[in-house]
Amino acid sequence: MKTDQLLPTEFAPYYSTYISKVDQEANLLEELEISVHEFIKFVQNIPLDKYDYRYAEGKWTIKDIIQHLMDSERIFAYRALRIARNDKTPLPGFEENDYADTANANERSIRDLLTELAVIRQSTITLFATFNEEILKRMGIASGYDVSVRALGFIIIGHQKHHQKIFMERYL
Repeated sequence: MKTDQLLPTEFAPYYSTYISKVDQEANLLEELEISVHEFIKFVQNIPLDKYDYRYAEGKWTIKDIIQHLMDSERIFAYRALRIARNDKTPLPGFEENDYADTANANERSIRDLLTELAVIRQSTITLFATFNEEILKRMGIASGYDVSVRALGFIIIGHQKHHQKIFMERYL
């Protein structure tokens, strides 16, 4: 499964920003694996004094963003699971700032955050590995928009790449 197989009707328009960051030739499962390793290596090379840095008042730190990536991945994977199992219940959105405000990411070590991120990604990979082509194409509703299981997988990858780009542009 590659991003060029996705139809525009499989995700909300605002997710195209994330999906466009994924190489069109990338295989979903392989890219879930590769991208997390690249991200962890990238973060480990960030100077220590930058992990708690905010580029402007009220903006998240790098630790906050890593926590946000974990929370989002859990939610996207949960949505994928529900849709894969043919649950037709519309799934609500979530307020990312409320999550960030209560996560206490800045009280944690970068090592702990990256370890948890790796564990979450392994769980996501294991989940997506159980989905066949039919399941990957299943559609549901999340945040008021139609979304496919496979689009959710690519959104996870693209969301991570989006924030990695923000690290480079605004934090380093």
